[in-house]
Order: sequence, then C-alpha cells, then structure tokens
Amino acid sequence: MINLGVIGATGSVGDSIMSVCRAWREKIRVVALAANSDSVKLRNLADEFGAKYCVAFERDGSEGLLRIANDENINHVAFASSGTAAIKALCEALRNNKNVSLANKESIVVAGKWVMPLIKRADQLRPVDSEHNAIWECLFGESKRFVRKIYLTASGGPFRKFSLEQMRDVTPEMALKHPVWAMGAKITIDSATLINKGIELIEAMYLFGLEPDQVDALISPGSFVHGLVEFQDGGVKLLAANPDMRFPAASSLFYPERFFPSPDFKAPDFDSVTSIFFERPDTQKFPGLKLARQVMNLKGAYPAIFVGADEVAVNLFLSGKIKFTEISSLIEKVLESENYPEPETLDDAINYLELAKIKIPGKNPR
Repeated sequence: MINLGVIGATGSVGDSIMSVCRAWREKIRVVALAANSDSVKLRNLADEFGAKYCVAFERDGSEGLLRIANDENINHVAFASSGTAAIKALCEALRNNKNVSLANKESIVVAGKWVMPLIKRADQLRPVDSEHNAIWECLFGESKRFVRKIYLTASGGPFRKFSLEQMRDVTPEMALKHPVWAMGAKITIDSATLINKGIELIEAMYLFGLEPDQVDALISPGSFVHGLVEFQDGGVKLLAANPDMRFPAASSLFYPERFFPSPDFKAPDFDSVTSIFFERPDTQKFPGLKLARQVMNLKGAYPAIFVGADEVAVNLFLSGKIKFTEISSLIEKVLESENYPEPETLDDAINYLELAKIKIPGKNPR
C-alpha cells in the first residue's frame, strides 16, 4: 500500500496525481495533503480521500511541510508545488528514505547540489514532469556510462512558426494559449518562450548526473514523444504517450509496476498518429534556450539567478510592462550584471533566487 503525502495537491499537477489516487484507492491511501492556502478545494480533497491532516503553507509555514516529510505513516511523498518552499521538506523526505515523486523544477535547478546526494537508493527519486519521466523510463535497466545524449522534447509552443518580427507583437492573451498542455500562467508563458525547456535542461543535467553537452532539446509538435536517449552504440530509445500528466504521475507512483492511470485515460490511437518528426529549436527566436545552455556550463549560482530573473520577467510581461521578446533580454541582463560567487549552502542558493527577483530596478510589479 502506498501511504501518500501530496504537497501541491490543488495545482494542475496535483490534479493529475489526485486523479490517479481516485482511480486506485485500493493501492493508494492519501494520508496528508498540502497546498499554499487553506482553500475550499484542499478541504474538499481531504474529505474525499479521508486524509489524516492538511497543511496550508501560508498558515503553517515550512514546519507543516516538514511534518509530512517526517510522518512515519507516510512512505511516499509527491511534490507537485512550484517554487522553493518545499525544498527542505524534499531533503527531509529523502533523508527519511521515503519514495519521492517530484514535479518541482526549482528543487533540482536551484538545489540539486544539495538534494541529489541525499538519495539513498536507485529510483527513490522519481520525476513526474513528462519529459524527465520519459528519460527516467528510457534509462530503466541501462548503465549511464553508455548514454551519449538525452533529448527533452518540446511542442514548440504557439509561436513555433512565427517570425521574429511577429513575436515582437505577441500579447499575454496570445501567449497563454498553449497548443497542447493546459497549465498555469507562469509555466504557459515559459513554454511559449521555450525558457521552460531551458529550465528543464538544467534540471535534467543534475537529475541524471550528466554533462551539459549530453543534454539537449528537440521540437516535436503534438507532444506525443516526450523524451529520447541516444546510446554510445548509436541506438535510440524514446517514450511516446498521449500528452496527459496522469501518465507520468502513475508511472512515478507505482514504479516498478504499471497500472492504467484512470478509467478515462486514453491510450494512443495509432490510426490517428500519422507522423512523428523532430526539428532543432531556433535559438534566434527563442534566445532563452541559449541562455539556459550558458547557465548549464556556469553552474554555481547561475541556475538560481536564471529561475528568479525569469519569474520577474514573466510577471512584467503578463502585467503589460515589457514585450514578449524582452523576457529573455531582461534575464540576460541579470545574469551578466555581476560575477556571482558559488553558493556554499542550500540557503545561499535559495537566497540567490530571491536576489535575482530584485535585480531589475524599478520594474518589479510586486
């Protein structure tokens, strides 16, 4: 029996995890739920699943999340929240030898240096983001020393065929219409700029212990193929599935077993899959991806600075204060504004993320 704690239960990824829990009550017992606020949705989920307790971060703070990570009745914790609030709870869950399903990019991008050494056994940390989950599955039974390169796929977003001139006129309303995934505003804008794919490349480097030149991205419209692994012998493994977050959620929760995510989940219909193709991302139109590659080589404080600056730049775009094409240029200015020393502690790394949010003078909408 999986005795589960879910941090970020009311968000879009949390919805997918709870949907799997709903379909498999005989295999998953929901012990605790956490969200940012004490919402009606959180309380309704607690009532539905009979959770022992709920945590609202804005009320209970990090101590509430640590309670979940330390609860002896919980053997698996799913991290579906965004931001850095749950990083210390993630570290504690790993120290306590719990299985962890992770859909929080910041935890690895900002704190991978401190998080990854806490893993006690193979597959204790299971990625839930569809691309990282695909790579994780492709690596089942494989030795990392035979991996030549991994590729995360991207749909290309709504502006894949736009010219650079057209992209200068993109509005928030246009950018919030993703062609495949239904997500929150921040990640939808990041997907439109491909900065989300850049953040995922940084995450994959740490998550799978690879060098920067072993991690790359490919555009694959339709998001049917989620990730590929190229091996030293020239062979390539890929994972394909309909774009539905319930699939990686179930994969992560049930490993090493496989169960259909929910009764209404749709398996691939190969009569309708007429073609699969790949193309290289255009880094002239999507310079954020190029910046991410620079950050991968710099490491140190720069991944945290990249994520923090992006958060502010996206907020500025959504509030109408900058153009779509200025998001990447503002991030670049923050990255180049000074030489950032190597963070010595986890708190240092988290502080760099917060520092980046105030490095754009006079423009922060908060």
